[in-house]
Amino acid sequence: MASFRFAPLVALSLAVTGCAHQQVQVQNPKPEIGYVQVNSDITLRTMVYHHPDPAGIVLLLHGFPETVYTWKPLADNLGRDYEVHAIDWPGYGQSSRPPVEKFSYSPRDYSVVLGEYIEKAHLDKSKLVIYATDIGALPPLLLAMDKPTIARKIIVGDFAPLNRPQFMWEKLRLLKTRPSADAVRAAINTPQARDETLKNAFTRGLPPEAVYDTSAEFKEDRAKGWDHDGMSTADAFYNYYINFNHDEDYLEANLGKLKTPIEVVWGEKDFYIDPAMGREFADKAHLPFRLLPGMGHYPHLQSPEKTADEIRDYARN
Repeated sequence: MASFRFAPLVALSLAVTGCAHQQVQVQNPKPEIGYVQVNSDITLRTMVYHHPDPAGIVLLLHGFPETVYTWKPLADNLGRDYEVHAIDWPGYGQSSRPPVEKFSYSPRDYSVVLGEYIEKAHLDKSKLVIYATDIGALPPLLLAMDKPTIARKIIVGDFAPLNRPQFMWEKLRLLKTRPSADAVRAAINTPQARDETLKNAFTRGLPPEAVYDTSAEFKEDRAKGWDHDGMSTADAFYNYYINFNHDEDYLEANLGKLKTPIEVVWGEKDFYIDPAMGREFADKAHLPFRLLPGMGHYPHLQSPEKTADEIRDYARN
């Protein structure tokens, strides 16, 4: 039915421009929520914006403690002229939560799942731009080391690409090694800490005038997806961090393998990871670095319009 719905728009575009191609812009695009089984142990919840004549494909990869609904304001904007995909990582939202004996929740394991999704969803890699933040940013870099053509371009930001605890918020540093990681995990899993995290994680450290709210839909979804199938989102986050040092060290030791075009962006007011981490990574890997004035750790939530413009600019250039 979608092809018939968009057919008048295509016809109008061609009529106005003659035989020259003019890309169609979809007004008020709507997402399709679905599920994709990527392997025998993992099924991912997806949010997809289809487009009859996309300028390209954008894949959005979230961080902690997010779900696909973190992207909706941004994807509503991009969906006007791009095909847009977002996934819940394993351990987040409504995606699978296999036991750690089958899936470690490490950045490396997430990179495998990412590659499987790109193949299962039949994404055209020559048109694919990946935008990834927080825990979602290291997996595409690890994947790109093995498969440089996995995407046309990758944008990463506000994450920990290097093993530099001095640039990280104290509680994140404590998650990188035991026994301190076990204590943080137990604390975050208490109802009081869970509620505080879900309420304040996105604006922590911002000045009062920069504090923003998120949609009721997103609030409900992240609360509903916090704990099911015997694992909480905090547990998945803990397992990611326990494996973090190894994968960060691997990335740094193999930066020469990064051949995919990559840009590093960073919120100037990032409370969790100092922009100095991003600058050092970009310098070592010889990548462009862009500081986002006034932005915190979650620019896509704080200013989805600016983030959409940045993705469009990078995708075009």
